[in-house]
Amino acid sequence: MEITSDTHSQHISKQFNQELEALKTHLMAMGGLVEKQVQDAIHALLEGDSRLAEDVCDNDQAVNTLQIKIDEECTRVLARRQPAASDLRLVLAVIRATSDLERIGDEASKIARNALALAEAGRDPRGFVEVRHISEHVRKMVRDALTAFARFDTDLALSVAREDELVDTEYTTAMRSLMTFMMEDPRSISSILSVMWILRALERIGDHADNLAEYVIYLVKGLDIRHIDADKLDEAALKGKV
Repeated sequence: MEITSDTHSQHISKQFNQELEALKTHLMAMGGLVEKQVQDAIHALLEGDSRLAEDVCDNDQAVNTLQIKIDEECTRVLARRQPAASDLRLVLAVIRATSDLERIGDEASKIARNALALAEAGRDPRGFVEVRHISEHVRKMVRDALTAFARFDTDLALSVAREDELVDTEYTTAMRSLMTFMMEDPRSISSILSVMWILRALERIGDHADNLAEYVIYLVKGLDIRHIDADKLDEAALKGKV
């Protein structure tokens, strides 16, 4: 059964409604924190702001704490309410989403640590154009995936999945360009390797945003699209097939 954002507010038990709504609210709070972590990590890199990079690393524990809190809430709902159908899908989707959000936070910390390393070694802007460009894509993916989750918007979720294909292509192109830089100037190897790790972290953030989008499809339509090619997603979602 396809569901809407109002489906989980129609239970006889008012408390159950509140528990389900709390899960979504806390997930969005975690998502907002993670989104800011990514934004701050990229800003710290591009602006050479070591203090901000350190803050990103320090704040990673807050993301981990939120994940544990939400997982505990989901466990209580499963134990006390024994949800079925769309309610069960919501709880499972939230559990899966918190895992991906936590990993996005980890990738943001990796970016921040590499930003610190680059700041200490002396900033070399080679590769920063690629980082800026790809970071804009993945930040939009994270934002849109969270919005899709909040609104149960499958169309927006599908657009995130399509964006991931573009990010993967741009990531491959950027890595080839950086390899060329290293071959032309061996002295740049250390700094460019740090930029490569940053690009890898961004590509992984895009993958996790794609996962979040897939959970929206699962939540709304009950479809598992994890192993469907991006160019077939529209057809699969519209026809209700996997």
